[in-house]
Amino acid sequence: MSATATAPAATPRDSAKVASTNMIGTYVRIELVRQLRQVSNLVFMVGLPLMLFLIFGAMQEYSTTELPNGNGNVSASIMVSFASYGAITATAGLAGSAAIELQQGWGRQLGITPFRGTHFLISKTIVAMVLALLPVGVIFLAGALTTARLDGWIWVACGVLVLVPAIVFSLYGLAIGTLFRSETAVGAASGMIVIFMFLGNAFMPLSGFLFDLSPFTPVWGVMQLALWPLQEGTVLSADALTQYELWQPITNVVVWGLIFAGLAALGARRGTSRR
Repeated sequence: MSATATAPAATPRDSAKVASTNMIGTYVRIELVRQLRQVSNLVFMVGLPLMLFLIFGAMQEYSTTELPNGNGNVSASIMVSFASYGAITATAGLAGSAAIELQQGWGRQLGITPFRGTHFLISKTIVAMVLALLPVGVIFLAGALTTARLDGWIWVACGVLVLVPAIVFSLYGLAIGTLFRSETAVGAASGMIVIFMFLGNAFMPLSGFLFDLSPFTPVWGVMQLALWPLQEGTVLSADALTQYELWQPITNVVVWGLIFAGLAALGARRGTSRR
């Protein structure tokens, strides 16, 4: 005598979970299309870093100068720096706009659907990382077609290390979005990234006080981690080479990540307390 097993019927909670998972894919697709249609965002995220790389990294006499450790040349170093700039701009801008959308009532509308706030943040994170891939892919391709030279595995290592530490600037965008709750403030915060890049010794070799200050600025750690496979901690100032240890950029990224996360939590708490 044999018994026939039957599958348990799907509960409403299971159906809602499947629906919300499907909605993440749909939302990511729609949001990507929407972001890619915003030409101004693409200009600052991809076009500007690409143009700066071609001018300062591929069209100068020093571009093909080899780095002291032989892992690549100066053009490759500048390529990684401007790819990081594009990735940071993408993650910060999208995270800031997500915070603004939630505080302008979009979160309450999501609350009446299976698509919860957690799904919204997951979807925005996926979109941010896909958009951050754009400047990295475009600028690395431009480098490969012009004067950038890196040893084989360093292409992949630098590409990954451009993307992962840039997540810190999604916290920066969230902090600005939750504290100021203004699209203008988020736009100004994206502009501030240019200043952070200069202070972080990313756009041009600094010297004196500014060079000594650079390890304490937000972009420095992110940039040095992205460049680590290529430069191995060697940083060029205006007049000398300086050697850093790996713990220094890691500490910088962790500290600034905690600062931005704390500011984002403070902004979210202020927004909640006023409701």
